[in-house]
Amino acid sequence: MPASVGPEIERLIQLLARLPGLGPRSARRAALQLIKKREQLLSPLADAMRVAADRVLVCSNCGNVDTSDPCAICSDNRRDASIIVVVEDVADLWALERAAALNARYHVLGGTLSALDGVRPEDLNIAKLVDRAADPAVKEVILALNATVDGQTTAHYITDVIAHLPVKATKLAHGVPVGGELDYLDEGTLSAALRQRSAM
Repeated sequence: MPASVGPEIERLIQLLARLPGLGPRSARRAALQLIKKREQLLSPLADAMRVAADRVLVCSNCGNVDTSDPCAICSDNRRDASIIVVVEDVADLWALERAAALNARYHVLGGTLSALDGVRPEDLNIAKLVDRAADPAVKEVILALNATVDGQTTAHYITDVIAHLPVKATKLAHGVPVGGELDYLDEGTLSAALRQRSAM
């Protein structure tokens, strides 16, 4: 950046560049757009971010993010309590909700097992999942994890740790491409994959 740019603008660009999909060049363009449209974009965005920072919570039951704990999904009595859909991240939960293929409960693991990255079972929200799956009302656990090596390793691990429970463990059908991530799939593919789920 030129020396004439103040540290406040430089900090804004650096923070924007940390967001997924924004490199240094895109961050500079975004910062400039925000500054040019201060009243329409920058001030409302700053207010929304301040409110989110103050009010957004992680659901102690499922790991979703919301402004209440338990979250709106866990509090919704119209949801099918017999099915828990296990996802890697909140973005995957949102992708499945957009597909509107299943009116079930969710469980966010917070990642996947990875020997390379040193992610162990105790680093993920697996113990809480086992507790939830032990509820007599739960009949099926759908492992809606990304079709990556780490995702499939995690799915097999979870299948093993809940094997003693009277629940059916299923996985998404092959409509989800190997190496694909749920957040990047269209709603039609996600709907078909949920409808065609199979036993692990």
